[in-house]
Amino acid sequence: MTEITRLAELRRVAILDTSEEAAYDEITRLAAQMCGTPIALISLIDERRQWFKSRVGLNAAQTPREHAFCAYAIQVPDQVMVVNDALADERFKANPLVTGDPSIRFYAGAPLVMRNGEALGTVCVIDTRPREISPEALEQLRFLAQQVVTRLEERALDEQAQDEGSRG
Repeated sequence: MTEITRLAELRRVAILDTSEEAAYDEITRLAAQMCGTPIALISLIDERRQWFKSRVGLNAAQTPREHAFCAYAIQVPDQVMVVNDALADERFKANPLVTGDPSIRFYAGAPLVMRNGEALGTVCVIDTRPREISPEALEQLRFLAQQVVTRLEERALDEQAQDEGSRG
């Protein structure tokens, strides 16, 4: 899989820059509650940014890709990426999202892996203090990510049907 095919898959689901949707917001609220974190996000990574389809506890609608923890998480699509203390992690200790607002210290992100194997983003939880996450909470995060993928796949099929209907 290449970045070109990953981005093509992201375009296929036609989700970027869409309005808030209750179904996605319910998933982020559930992620924050289950993991006991003040922040939960559904993030999607394009060429230049991390865009949030849904967010709890964070005002920003997007961040630059080069600052995105989720950009690292999608590189290993079959694992939930966990950073127990971002200040102790060489990859993130100088990151502006760690050293400034929102002061990320803990991160756990379950990749959104489509049927074709492409990881488009994550369901992630964030805290402003270092911490650990239980195996049960990791499993729940994976489950929520799968729920998002199911919605994205359905969305892509709906888009395809509409395109075919408008041509036919």
